[in-house]
Amino acid sequence: MNELPRLYKRLGYEFKDESLVEEALSHRSVGNINYERLEYLGDSLLNFVIADVIHEKHPELNEGALSRLRASLVRGSTLAMIARELELGEFLRMGTGELRSGGFNRDSTLADLVESLIGATYRDADFFTARDLVLRLFAERLNNITPAEELKDPKTRLQELLQGRGLERPVYSVVKTEGKSHELAFTVNCQISAYDVNVSAVASSRRKAEQTAAAEILDQASVLLPQ
Repeated sequence: MNELPRLYKRLGYEFKDESLVEEALSHRSVGNINYERLEYLGDSLLNFVIADVIHEKHPELNEGALSRLRASLVRGSTLAMIARELELGEFLRMGTGELRSGGFNRDSTLADLVESLIGATYRDADFFTARDLVLRLFAERLNNITPAEELKDPKTRLQELLQGRGLERPVYSVVKTEGKSHELAFTVNCQISAYDVNVSAVASSRRKAEQTAAAEILDQASVLLPQ
């Protein structure tokens, strides 16, 4: 694969065993030798390295907050973004059908590719080399990490805000359901009796509508929920 030197430059690592990197770049659609086993290994390494780093950097956080931070960093959409930033999709080997369907640009495939390359680096070198790769790939995100509190969903944050003031939790109710079975629209009302607040939101599911209503209240908290 004459394009490998470009890949090595982007990763900051040059493989000694070329067969490993070829395996890491091979989608299941090309045959039995593909990236799935290396992806499994890379996923485990990635989760551990990120968990170890944020545990060290944030001694003030409890287990729940640490778990939310780790999940925000290792989720598929984040990995896909990293893959696109490095343009890893151009190195991916796929079957004709997958290529025609745009599989090379699918989030899940790109996320798998990042994990498989991490796993391949571990097999080609050692744990510390793979760890260094993870730290390079995630350096900017680890330095600009989202506060753990902001990773909580809006419903949880609104409930904790009210409970912190000794107030009852919000009451959510479905006001209206419209549309066909495969494209329903739920209108949900969020009521906070202590402040005489009633805010409605519409979404494709009850849960999403509840979260949207809670988010709207939090966005206007200084007005709707004065201390």
